[in-house]
Formats: sequence, C-alpha cells, structure tokens
Amino acid sequence: MTAIARIGKKRPGLRFLLAWAPIWGAAMALSLFGGLELSIGGLTANRNALLLLYFAGGTVAFTPAVWMAFLLAGRRPGETRFAAIFLCLGVLTVAVTAGLYAVTYWIFFASWHGEFLTTLWLYQLALTLASALYQFAVIGLRNYLPLGPVLVAAASFWLVKSMR
Repeated sequence: MTAIARIGKKRPGLRFLLAWAPIWGAAMALSLFGGLELSIGGLTANRNALLLLYFAGGTVAFTPAVWMAFLLAGRRPGETRFAAIFLCLGVLTVAVTAGLYAVTYWIFFASWHGEFLTTLWLYQLALTLASALYQFAVIGLRNYLPLGPVLVAAASFWLVKSMR
C-alpha cells in the first residue's frame, strides 16, 4: 500500500491547513509570551522579534507537520493518529523555529565571515549554525514551557477529531 493510499478519505486539505497555520503560529507566539512572563517577567528588549520568530516557526511548520503525521498514521486508530500528530507537530515546530533562529543568527554574523564559498567561509558557516542551534536548544526550548506541550496536545486532539 502506498503512503498516499494510507492517508484515507479525510486527509487534511491544503486550504484547511493553510487557514489554520497562522493560528498555530499565534499559539506558539502565545506559548513564548507565557514562557517569558513566567521565567523573566517578560523583561526582554527583543520580545517583538522573538514573538515574530516563534509565530513564523509555528506557521511554517504546521502544514508539513500535519501532512507528515497523516502520512505516518493514515487510517489507524485515533490514539496512533494522536501520537503521530503530537510528535510531528511538536518536533517540526521546534525544528523550523530553531532553523529560522539559526538563519537570523548567521545573517547577523555573516559580515565577519570570510570570502564566499571558501574553506574558511564554509567552516565559519558550519560553526555559526551549530552555535545557533545549540543556543536555541539551551535557551529557546524552555520558552515553550509550560504552554507549548499543552497546546500541542490540544491541537493534536482537535486534529484527530476533525479528521475522522
């Protein structure tokens, strides 16, 4: 059985996913806002940039995450679909947000890098992106707490119910 055939009759349509993607992005921005309020009382000079980053990460990740989850779970029982959506939505949201963070980090430091496509430039690019991903893992992931997992669970439950 092909992966496309496993999706079933009620696979999520592109319009449905694109309509809900900004809502998921707003939910991730809300998660960041709550995390910042709880951890540092919201005292950061970069709040708007961070809100935009988490919004963009959630918005971009939503559609591929839900498609991937439905490719993995197909017409399996609701618990399996819930687990697939929970895993794909959570992992892709974090991965896309971390990737966007790494790109903005690299853009900031690019002016100090060597000549384009030289060995030095490639080395600096790799280390800059690795540093950004590490920094996001250490500092950025905790901003999803405590609302992030709750929002992922709620969205997963809702998607399973709406896609019967």
